[in-house]
Amino acid sequence: MPILLFLIDTSASMNQRTDLGTSYLDIAKGAVELFLKLRARDPASRGDRYMLVTYDEPPYCIKAGWKENHATFMSELKNLQASGLTTLGQALRSSFDLLNLNRLISGIDNYGQGRNPFFLEPSILITITDGNKLTSTAGVQEELHLPLNSPLPGSELTKEPFRWDQRLFALVLRLPGLASTEPEQLGSVPTDESAITQMCEVTGGRSYCVRTQRMLNQCLESLVQKVQSGVVINFEKTGPDPLPIGEDGLMDSSRPSNSFAAQPWHSCHKLIYVRPNSKTGVPVGHWPIPESFWPDQNLPSLPPRTSHPVVRFSCVDCEPMVIDKLPFDKYELEPSPLTQYILERKSPHTCWQVFVTSSGKYNELGYPFGYLKASTTLTCVNLFVMPYNYPVLLPLLDDLFKVHKLKPNVKWRQAFDSYLKTLPPYYLLPLKKALRMMGAPNLISDNLDCGLSYSVISYLKKLSQQTKLESERILASVGKKPPQEIGIKVKNHSGGGVSLTHNKNFRKLLKEIIGETAPRLAELNTKEFAGFQVGLLNKDLKPQTYRNAYDIPRRGLLDQLTRMRSNLLKTHKFIVGQDEDSLHSVPVAQMGNYQEYLKTLASPLREIDPDQPKRLHTFGNPFKQDKKGMMIDEADEFVTGPQNKVKRPGEPSSPLSSKRRRNVTVTHDVHEKMENGQISPDGFLSKSAAPELMTMAGDSIPPAQVDSLSDDFTSLRKDDLMHSPGSNAVIGGTKNSSVSVDDRKVSVTSALETGPNTSQVTSAMAQGINADIKHQLMKEVRRFGRKYERIFILLEGVQGPLAVRKQFVEFTIKEAARFKRRVLIQYLEKLLEKIESHHLLNNVNHINSRS
Repeated sequence: MPILLFLIDTSASMNQRTDLGTSYLDIAKGAVELFLKLRARDPASRGDRYMLVTYDEPPYCIKAGWKENHATFMSELKNLQASGLTTLGQALRSSFDLLNLNRLISGIDNYGQGRNPFFLEPSILITITDGNKLTSTAGVQEELHLPLNSPLPGSELTKEPFRWDQRLFALVLRLPGLASTEPEQLGSVPTDESAITQMCEVTGGRSYCVRTQRMLNQCLESLVQKVQSGVVINFEKTGPDPLPIGEDGLMDSSRPSNSFAAQPWHSCHKLIYVRPNSKTGVPVGHWPIPESFWPDQNLPSLPPRTSHPVVRFSCVDCEPMVIDKLPFDKYELEPSPLTQYILERKSPHTCWQVFVTSSGKYNELGYPFGYLKASTTLTCVNLFVMPYNYPVLLPLLDDLFKVHKLKPNVKWRQAFDSYLKTLPPYYLLPLKKALRMMGAPNLISDNLDCGLSYSVISYLKKLSQQTKLESERILASVGKKPPQEIGIKVKNHSGGGVSLTHNKNFRKLLKEIIGETAPRLAELNTKEFAGFQVGLLNKDLKPQTYRNAYDIPRRGLLDQLTRMRSNLLKTHKFIVGQDEDSLHSVPVAQMGNYQEYLKTLASPLREIDPDQPKRLHTFGNPFKQDKKGMMIDEADEFVTGPQNKVKRPGEPSSPLSSKRRRNVTVTHDVHEKMENGQISPDGFLSKSAAPELMTMAGDSIPPAQVDSLSDDFTSLRKDDLMHSPGSNAVIGGTKNSSVSVDDRKVSVTSALETGPNTSQVTSAMAQGINADIKHQLMKEVRRFGRKYERIFILLEGVQGPLAVRKQFVEFTIKEAARFKRRVLIQYLEKLLEKIESHHLLNNVNHINSRS
């Protein structure tokens, strides 16, 4: 979970204006928002944590820390104001202390027990400043100094205020106040010359000198790429340079090597990438990088470590060693002069061993704990971390499995015990786990010693408890405003010694109460609240405009008190004097916080139709739909489809002719379905017969054919179908309807039972059939293409009177409008007109028959 901490310069100099009229502080706010948008492209950004720190005095400089959500971060960012001094050093110290707040509690630094690259909290600290002189209450500072004293317990265990998984990047704004006439230079953004540049390079980051808005966008794109999971290591060469390699790839001893001349690849301060596990999402490792001291029981305290371990590499070519089932860790190096030099040698089958000085007990340089090796494809350089002094261990383990068959003799055990004496104590536990994974016998005692004295262990536990208390104090102060200067307090002694009984207004009010004078409020200003009325719960009552409490009759006191209490406490929603629009107004700063609003909503109900396109929760446009579930517009579909295709010689005949030849076959199949009872009670084809009709009808129906089809449908309703008033029985005869497609005739014979064999369809059955038809209609309208025959066949299967069928046609028109099926809507509207006209005709015939 990457941590992104933004340190914004809020000194008074950030109020200076650019040629665009915006202040530096406005540009800084916009840069942060743009960075968040660019970062949101990466799916891994879902786990990001954002923090905001300013140049205010600690602890008020922390605007958003560990517990604040994204909405608080954005709110504090928008409310920043520029005032005060350029206290960059103090702000950086507060930022690093905020990042290190929980490290001692979680044990991520693992003091005295080796450095585990897979125990990390990757943090990117981005500061945006104007690069002006550093100021404080003591005066102007030429150099950047971070305060040495830190309120965080355990800070003395590390020499620097930062850690190896924390990098600092600076955006130094150098935008001019006047528009430049010179053309803008393209290329990489240079580093700035201010005091913060050196601090960035020490942490493994860099600074950017921003002179234009285009350069700022370019820097933000670069910073997004810098958000990587990894730790910074100092790689330094030890011993002589390697022999140069000739053009044939072999060592060339005749060519001189600059062993004493300093080369850029001799010392590199770069990142190694620590990739998370693909399954768990958390980095997994086995072996630590050794400490630069030998843990001893006699040590009274732990020596302070450097933030970045110094790993020395020897340029002597060695064979990369590895055996089956022995775990090892592999980390890719960030591109640097060192990686470039190793890749240029084109030796993917050799490696350079790495050491940590003073890590061994009997050797000043220490024993190798891994090696640097170019990948087989020569695309990158990897750091392989192995067990400590692996050149001795690996041959022993190889003999244990292949020679001794997991039954070591005395000589082997003596050699293994001698190896354990060169091993730092904190390597015993990972080695025991590795042997267990390999299936080896228990060769290490269960009573493991970490190598630290009891006093050191007790001190670390005490620091952890103190850190927890300090963490709670700092987190409680986040978001609090610094106390304002209230100036000198002056007491008002005017009239302080006068008794209340000598007050003129009090004596006048007392006379009115006892009845000596007419009750009135002498100093009431009636113009101040002109038109004010007390709100009423009951709208039928007239509003009371009492301006004097004594004007309220005795019987109305309780009712009036209820009104006044409601107005005071606002226990009901609408009151006179309150604007109803204010009930729905939201501050501008909270308008975009749609995610927080969604958290307060109840979980939505499931969709009735799971195949229906899901609507997105898009703030500002609730009608926007997921484009993956939407169909293409008919106009676009018509344009992209094949048009005016000319028949070439040798091509097979048109499918229409083959469909003509299938007419007789289709009619025969329809008669078979009638005999098997697969014809719907209406006398039209059921769902099983629909595919045949779709197949013979072609890809689309021209408007003329749709008109003839609707005429056949409605004429069948009028002439051959009669609904019995007492039941849902359908009585009729047979009807032969023909659908003309181009120059062919498709004969569809529909049969209805007559006389005593009339089908009985109950109300429950009709509802079930209609519900299924409605579901199928929704699917057919959404279907890609212009094959609408199936829709008309489904509409003919609707059970019930013509009014119900009319409702289904109207429903289909609405569905077609949702998906912009304009041609289908025209066909359906014509069918609807036919149904309405015949429905009216049936009503007239029914009235005439009664008369």
